Amino acid sequence: MIPHSDIAARIAAVQEQIATAVVGKQEVVERLLIALLASGHIILEDVPGTGKTLMAKSLARTLQCDFKRIQFTADLLPSDISGINFYNQPAGRFELRQGPVFTNILLADELNRATPRTQSSLLEAMEERQVTIDGETYPLPKPFLVIATQNPIESHGTFPLPEAQLDRFMMRIRMGYPSTEEEIEILRRFSVRDPLPEVRAVLDRERLFDLQSQVPQVRIGEELLAYLLAIVTATREHPDLAGGVSPRGSLQLAKAAQARALLHGRDFVVPEDIKSLAVPVFAHRILFKDLFGGDGGRPEKLLEDILRNVPVPAEPALERS
Repeated sequence: MIPHSDIAARIAAVQEQIATAVVGKQEVVERLLIALLASGHIILEDVPGTGKTLMAKSLARTLQCDFKRIQFTADLLPSDISGINFYNQPAGRFELRQGPVFTNILLADELNRATPRTQSSLLEAMEERQVTIDGETYPLPKPFLVIATQNPIESHGTFPLPEAQLDRFMMRIRMGYPSTEEEIEILRRFSVRDPLPEVRAVLDRERLFDLQSQVPQVRIGEELLAYLLAIVTATREHPDLAGGVSPRGSLQLAKAAQARALLHGRDFVVPEDIKSLAVPVFAHRILFKDLFGGDGGRPEKLLEDILRNVPVPAEPALERS
């Protein structure tokens, strides 16, 4: 087992390297690292120019893993992602030409610009960590992480992701605008040079495996599981919602809470781990009856109301567990 001090040092090194290119956004970086440790996929969503692609590239550069980027467009085909079997005439046989999905870190840039047919080609890869080409199944390299970006306000030439595919992402993270001080620093830093090439790899594949293997060992008490499910039940019974959080969503929040505990140097989950991650894990999984749930941060506001109303387990009960 890796000592907690070693884990903290490795995570701090990753955060330091990301900060070389990305100004501020400590909370966004922490949530990215939580999803990475919990082996979950991430969708970065916000208006253009807020640094979504830069954030994804910066995280990928800190990892000594294979990295590939796909710029999604309307004419992209599923075979452009998964690969094809082509006939090698000199050899006299068909051979597999692997697509960019055969990697460790896949940046799916502007995912909602691809057609639903192409979007769905990622479903098997994200859930099963494998792809099927001409009836034959091929496992993907481990670890495998999808970081997708999308613009939520531009509708021209885009195809909104269906709920089934959104549910495959552990978290939807919104970047938000920088503060005045942060934007001044962005202007200073990027007016001189592009800092992205200065980001160094500080975490290799084996160490990442070690960190990910420790997440399931983090203890989560019965009271906290009941607290988590109380939040989930509140979404399923809410009068404004046509669909609440799925069991996959419950499991994803439990894993994310375990990863956050590990990130903070603990081998046990506390209520704050669940409470702080419920919104980014659940916001893209709830469906409003009037179908206008994405406007103005409405899912986030509803979940914040639920979190205020669901009783938090008391500390003595946690100690007894």
